[in-house]
Amino acid sequence: MPRSGEETPLLRNENERLMANSRRSYASPCPSTSEINVDPRDLRNGIEDHNINILDDSHSSNEGNVRTDHNNHAQIEPEHVLKAGFESLDYEVSDNLIYQKEEKDKSSRTLTLHWREVQRWIICCVIGVLTGLTAGIIDFGVEKVSGIKFKSVKDLVDKCVTDNCMYYPLLIWLAFNVGLVFIGAILTAYIEPVAAGSGIPQIKCYLNGVIEGPMIHSGAVIAAGVSQGRSTSLKLDFSIFKDFRSDREKRDFVSAGAAAGVAAAFGAPVGGVLFSLEEGASFWNQALVWRIFFSSMVSTMTLNIVQSYIKNHPWQLAYAGLINFGKFGDVDYQFVELFIVIVMGAIGGLLGALFNHINYKLTLFRMRFVQRRWQRVIEVIMVAAYTAAFAYILIFFGHDCLPLVENRESILVQSFCKDGEFSSSARLFFDTPEATVKNLFHSNPGTYRPLTLFIFAAGYFFLACWTYGLSVPSGLFIPSLLVGSAWGRIVGILLSMVSKDNGWVNLSFYSLVGASAMLGGIVRMTISLTVIIMEATSDVPLGLPVMISLIVAKWVGDQFNEGIYDIHIHVQGVPMLGWEPLPVSSNLSATSVMSHPVSVFRSVETVERIVQILKEESHNGFPVVMNYDPHSQSVEEQGCLETFGTFRGLILRSQLIMMLKKKVRP
Repeated sequence: MPRSGEETPLLRNENERLMANSRRSYASPCPSTSEINVDPRDLRNGIEDHNINILDDSHSSNEGNVRTDHNNHAQIEPEHVLKAGFESLDYEVSDNLIYQKEEKDKSSRTLTLHWREVQRWIICCVIGVLTGLTAGIIDFGVEKVSGIKFKSVKDLVDKCVTDNCMYYPLLIWLAFNVGLVFIGAILTAYIEPVAAGSGIPQIKCYLNGVIEGPMIHSGAVIAAGVSQGRSTSLKLDFSIFKDFRSDREKRDFVSAGAAAGVAAAFGAPVGGVLFSLEEGASFWNQALVWRIFFSSMVSTMTLNIVQSYIKNHPWQLAYAGLINFGKFGDVDYQFVELFIVIVMGAIGGLLGALFNHINYKLTLFRMRFVQRRWQRVIEVIMVAAYTAAFAYILIFFGHDCLPLVENRESILVQSFCKDGEFSSSARLFFDTPEATVKNLFHSNPGTYRPLTLFIFAAGYFFLACWTYGLSVPSGLFIPSLLVGSAWGRIVGILLSMVSKDNGWVNLSFYSLVGASAMLGGIVRMTISLTVIIMEATSDVPLGLPVMISLIVAKWVGDQFNEGIYDIHIHVQGVPMLGWEPLPVSSNLSATSVMSHPVSVFRSVETVERIVQILKEESHNGFPVVMNYDPHSQSVEEQGCLETFGTFRGLILRSQLIMMLKKKVRP
């Protein structure tokens, strides 16, 4: 083991590729005179006096305003400063002599390379199977619990209409809602706060290269665990897939998991791949596309098989995804209707921008005033109670009765209707949201009154806006589709009312366009959503109006704000690397954003100094330089900049820790 005063090589014999293309001085803005006179670091006892494990803690540097040197007046304002507490993943391969030797040894064994590739496909298959199974179990549980709740409330409503006890069904509905969300809120607020929301912002951050807490997106969680062959939370290590225990490999499998999750939800394997590409992955190649598509396909097929057993039709593969939009059949539309689609896309963009703005302000309010855990739980209970109250009031006052028909899929409530009739407004709430979307798409003309749909859409709009960001797992896809399909159906009804020849008006068509526009206006995705909706509807001709509505909704919405997921990422202060640099960066140099003094290592460094810097600094990467003496009292200056040597490369904290643990000698 190297003793204190002995030197350990950091970049000795390093590949020339690690050196800068041109020699650069590692410098920071000119400090004051007192800052320049830095005392030399004293050498103390050997490394035996230190606990190496405490050096392995990862922290980020302190946040603060970043300003330029004296000759540059540009500055970064406080709103552009990112929060502390975030670290980047190591997606780049550490190309050193040890890595090159290991890869050379493996490449000489062709069987090893083939087996590694086979393992990648095996992992993707397992990810797909487990994601499909998880989706099937969740769907089964939701249907059973929802069925019990709605059946209980329905029986009480029908009974209490004549017994004058209408408050009793409301209390039961409130008890179901509050009791179920209370469990989720307690688990989220007190055990795993990161479980709040949809998990998509975390996926975007992770695939962008940011460590943003554990992921809650089911497919991504499964992929992250399976690909590593271990569970850090359960402290289990199965000693498999060790070749893939790197951020680079894990990133690719998480992309496959995210795609598999979307594919299972909508029965859209291609849409899942495009979702992972458009909304998540920052790194892409052809081989990865094939593996992700394979994982999505396996996930969809697995869910199909599981649902065939749940529906008592074993091996009848007719249940593609959790969300079933139903068959639209021959939905014809005329060229002139595309102009209406454009207008609906603009409406979706405006409503989406309004939704995102309200949710943004509400999120800021939560961050400031709803900080305690019990406050978060109370807020969740309030939303659950308001949801039940809103639904019950609409049913109570909505006397839109229709002749009773045989319906095996929905629970039909008589409410105040005559015998042989049912309340169509109650049908909007006495079913799962997924089934309600399907009903809005395919219900016959005259099923819902425009006023009922308007109240439903407006109320659900604000409830969905209030819900997203609560301390409970929640999503946006289905609420957005519900709101959009409701106001889209209103558009169709109004067109049929003002048109003399309303035979060309298809309510299913306008309901679908409204749903697409609303979803696109909130999340601002185009390509993947178009394919997802086409696969979910099994209707390719509808792709054109859906595409137009999504593109227009995104264009209009982008004039006001960003998509909801990007807004939440920025609110959290996550250092998300966008496709283009911010305009403020055009007038800044690298020295403008550097901390002072710069902590650097020489190519050959003492163990004592390595340990000391690792204890004092929280950075996870350090520049390796030449022509620098840490014990010199003098400071080399170039112009107004203090220099810390000439840059040769970068070394990670994890690599330094490993060198110390393995007792590397020169």
